[in-house]
Amino acid sequence: MTVTASMPNIAHWNERVDMAAAFRWTARLNMHEGVANHFSLALNDSGTKFLMNPNQMHFARIRASDLLEIDADDPSTMDRPDAPDPTAWGLHGGVHRHCPHARCVMHVHSIHATVLASLADSNLPPIDQNCATFYNRYVIDDGYGGLAFEDEGERCAALLTDPKVKVMIMGNHGVLVIGDSVADTFNRLYYFERAAETYIRALQTGQPLRVLSDEIAEKTAQELEEYPEQGDRHMAELKAILDEDGCNYAT
Repeated sequence: MTVTASMPNIAHWNERVDMAAAFRWTARLNMHEGVANHFSLALNDSGTKFLMNPNQMHFARIRASDLLEIDADDPSTMDRPDAPDPTAWGLHGGVHRHCPHARCVMHVHSIHATVLASLADSNLPPIDQNCATFYNRYVIDDGYGGLAFEDEGERCAALLTDPKVKVMIMGNHGVLVIGDSVADTFNRLYYFERAAETYIRALQTGQPLRVLSDEIAEKTAQELEEYPEQGDRHMAELKAILDEDGCNYAT
């Protein structure tokens, strides 16, 4: 689309459009949390400058031009008239400040991931291909300490220092997913929720689980990591559907 010079906050426009599409699609999948939860995308090499959704705006309404540009190293951020949600500042600021490999960060309280996070054992066994995607690639945070203000954000960030770990199952809380781009991260978020749903529904049958061997689970995870352009193709299709529906996300 053509962006006019008068449109506000148009720097990093393509990234903003992808972010807005991810918000809209998350709402369509009912993986939102009303006007809570946040996505962020790093803009510089250190990850300290990032885009994030405005405070208390529903995912279903967010447009590319609505996104805030935040500096995790600027202590005056919360004094701005358009200051972000304090918990978003604490959690996402902490992750971006300490984990520069986390280019994009998505945190939701989606139903099945949150059910998994509420179990005494929040592990996700590799019972199908989607579950195997995350084999040895997640960490379980069992130290929930309340709302994710700055101290909690710093604590969570310390659990994501291994670049192989792409998902944090936040005990008693929800899920946090990181990735190299909006497309990569949203694709991972989508499939984690699908995997969690499969596992929870399998548990509900009360029948024994058919768990993949460690060897096959790792092989499957590696194959999926190397599968070409899956995240980019997924995002392109989602934006095409939004465009066909006349959605204003890219404005």
